[in-house]
Amino acid sequence: MFSGDYDKATAAYIIANGAAAYDHDVTIFHTFWGLNALCKDAHAPVQKGFLEKMFAKMMPCGADRMVLSQMNFAGIGPKLIKHVIKKHNAMLLPQLIDMAKEQGVKLVACQMTVDLLGLKTEELIDGIEFAGAAAYLADASEGNVNLFI
Repeated sequence: MFSGDYDKATAAYIIANGAAAYDHDVTIFHTFWGLNALCKDAHAPVQKGFLEKMFAKMMPCGADRMVLSQMNFAGIGPKLIKHVIKKHNAMLLPQLIDMAKEQGVKLVACQMTVDLLGLKTEELIDGIEFAGAAAYLADASEGNVNLFI
């Protein structure tokens, strides 16, 4: 998952949870802005350099703070879509992430991107793994379906 958009991340997690419910082995490899879905909602007190601090200010850390890919409307769009999701008794992205973890979906953070963006382990949710692109490609080569979101 490359995208940091709420709607795209939601779609990825809906598909992942559906596949896991059918006993498929599922891995979501998060890289670049897709890492926002793995960030904790609260900022962890960690030491960062200047560039790392700038990235931290620009990234909407936490699944619930991600923006919409379309119709963001200065932050109003995500509030509206979350309202509609709740109205229809569907699951919000943070709940979909929790469900994926419960179902054994392997959540992987790209180690190289974590390092490039200056993210610290303490800033990311528990229960995730760290690996590089080669590990992702090894998992993907064994799969029947591979999506890039």
